[in-house]
Amino acid sequence: MTSLDSTFSALADPTRRAIIARLASGSATVNELAEPFDISLPAISRHLKVLEGAGLIRREVEAQKRRCHLEAKKLKEAEDWLDNTRVFWKERFDVLETFLDESR
Repeated sequence: MTSLDSTFSALADPTRRAIIARLASGSATVNELAEPFDISLPAISRHLKVLEGAGLIRREVEAQKRRCHLEAKKLKEAEDWLDNTRVFWKERFDVLETFLDESR
């Protein structure tokens, strides 16, 4: 699986996207990340493991707590891919629109 594949696979889950959104406003402990969800702490840990494996977050130990940080570089890579794809399809649709206009 490529890096981009693992990024999009990790972001496919709404819980993981919510965790990423929360981390965009600053680092948080695992318990702070788990707070808004109605799922077990082990389930949150599994989500964090997927995000960490995809390189989207980094976890570090602070005393007795595990703090999570967003790794924006991986999100930037996904954003760049989406931007390139958007440009490609916009150009294709512009060509199609021109063709349809000329054939009327």
